[in-house]
Amino acid sequence: MSIEKLKNAIRDVPDFPKPGILFKDITPVLSDASLFKSAVDILAERHLKNRVDVVCAIDARGFLFGAGVAYRLGVGIVPVRKKGKLPYKTIEASYDLEYGTATLQMHKDAIRKGSRVLLVDDLLATGGTAAATANMIEKLGGTIVEIEFLIELAFLKGREKLKKHPVFAPIVYG
Repeated sequence: MSIEKLKNAIRDVPDFPKPGILFKDITPVLSDASLFKSAVDILAERHLKNRVDVVCAIDARGFLFGAGVAYRLGVGIVPVRKKGKLPYKTIEASYDLEYGTATLQMHKDAIRKGSRVLLVDDLLATGGTAAATANMIEKLGGTIVEIEFLIELAFLKGREKLKKHPVFAPIVYG
């Protein structure tokens, strides 16, 4: 399946979650089995021959793609959650969004020192979420193989916050 078919399925929702934001809605991709499989395949197949020890997926839509990628790679998945959602000892990092601020957490024992980590989320906007997560992964001793997204909003320049890591996004909006 082509990237163009995936891109055509992504729905624009104006003024969500607040006025002035054009939200990229991936639910049409998720609800179509062939589109969802294609999206997961595009993200996973790049790493089938590389050593990845674990996939780290960001709350909440990153979980959807991250779980599929982890399954395809035959590795575990580490959830990165919004503050207060994880039951065990955590580390945390705060960051700015294009529409506010937030804090993420992950379990302190989620990443083993020396682990090769693939970081997955659905969309790269300002880069704050991924940068905060990357910092936590590195604090725990992990090495980031790549940070990948299904979608990149290039006009928000999120890659600039992720310069020290390889970044992949098959669907880019100018």
